[in-house]
Amino acid sequence: MNQQNNNSNEIAALRASLGQFPTGVAVVTALAENTRPVGMTINSFNSVSLTPALVSWCIDQQSASYRTFARAKSFAITVLGEDQIELAMRFATRGANKFRGIKYGAENAPVIPNGCAWFKCESHRSILLGDHLMLVGKIVAFARNPIQPLVFKSGQFQQLVQSAGMVSQAAA
Repeated sequence: MNQQNNNSNEIAALRASLGQFPTGVAVVTALAENTRPVGMTINSFNSVSLTPALVSWCIDQQSASYRTFARAKSFAITVLGEDQIELAMRFATRGANKFRGIKYGAENAPVIPNGCAWFKCESHRSILLGDHLMLVGKIVAFARNPIQPLVFKSGQFQQLVQSAGMVSQAAA
């Protein structure tokens, strides 16, 4: 076996192992310099800090919208609900008419309607890490919708099953 096949096999094995960790599914959007919206499906969304309120996500340097997101002064992240698989797929497809049926203005990154939560962010910092750029945003507005989130695991969308034994909230 040559080195390239060995590396490909190792990368595939690593991807499969990382895929065992379920993640939420979100769509991140921004406005390009021509005020046209760009967006993509992500599962790298994370809370970074509550004070100040910071979140992060990562974009591959080979992404078609890399330059727009790397230069954006602001962006919005919408956590998708379990019934929004079609939107997740649409925003994951290069060249798709991603914003079909979604209203947006020329001043702010669009928020996807009917998601679990949304966060409007000002770009705070970016950090080049390997083949990705981590974008950190300062949350300037947010809201939530008490519905079940869309989940991704092992290359497939999943639904959460409510457990009969709920963990109680710790007393303050």
